[in-house]
Amino acid sequence: MNRKTLGIIGGMGPEATVDLFARIVAATPAKTDQDHLHILIDNDPSVPDRTAALLSGGASPLPHLVRSAQRLVEAGADLLAMPCNTAHAWHAELSEAVPAPVLHMLRLSAEAGRARWPRASAYGLLATAGTVASRLYHHCFAEKGLELVVPDDDEQRDLVMGAIYGPEGVKGGRRSGPPRERIELAIQSLLERGAEVIILGCTELPLLFPTGACELAPLLNPTEVLAAACVRLATQAPGPTGRTVHA
Repeated sequence: MNRKTLGIIGGMGPEATVDLFARIVAATPAKTDQDHLHILIDNDPSVPDRTAALLSGGASPLPHLVRSAQRLVEAGADLLAMPCNTAHAWHAELSEAVPAPVLHMLRLSAEAGRARWPRASAYGLLATAGTVASRLYHHCFAEKGLELVVPDDDEQRDLVMGAIYGPEGVKGGRRSGPPRERIELAIQSLLERGAEVIILGCTELPLLFPTGACELAPLLNPTEVLAAACVRLATQAPGPTGRTVHA
């Protein structure tokens, strides 16, 4: 089988990059080392903060993203993936800058949610303030006829952003205790306001749920969705034009 070489635009953050890589390996039907995909990773943690760029005039991450993508393509990547939800605010510009397709994790997640929970119509979004404000998920899920419920301002600041960026947050290496407790409080609030499925819309949040499940609600994990798409598309046969068909 003619497999594609996959490139991962990483470093946002490093553990989220490791998580995607591990999920791709786990999702690959392989019996030997040689059955696995060829994966190139550019783990560049110097990419400016995406939320700061969107909300407070911080430095744009786009030049870093383009350089990372170009390095991967020059090294042989045929297909690119980016395990950072907020960075998808620059997906269109990034896609125009490189010849290799860049998978869109949020659109793939909307498709996966519709397929997995066909009767669910309202999804609760847990994501960075930048992702929420950009309405990236709103647009992608609206295309599938799905409604999004988001935390109120206090919950977004104290519970979600606190769990991600706080001194005891997941970006600081915490996997249990305060960050998970904050996220569970946010989940409960979203459920009370009509959410039926919860989107873990920051790639660090799945690290708080190592089993992939939560007793409170079904979880949609975009990293898991992206990993499955990477495996599917990297092993997909070319179409009649000779190009791979991409989701």
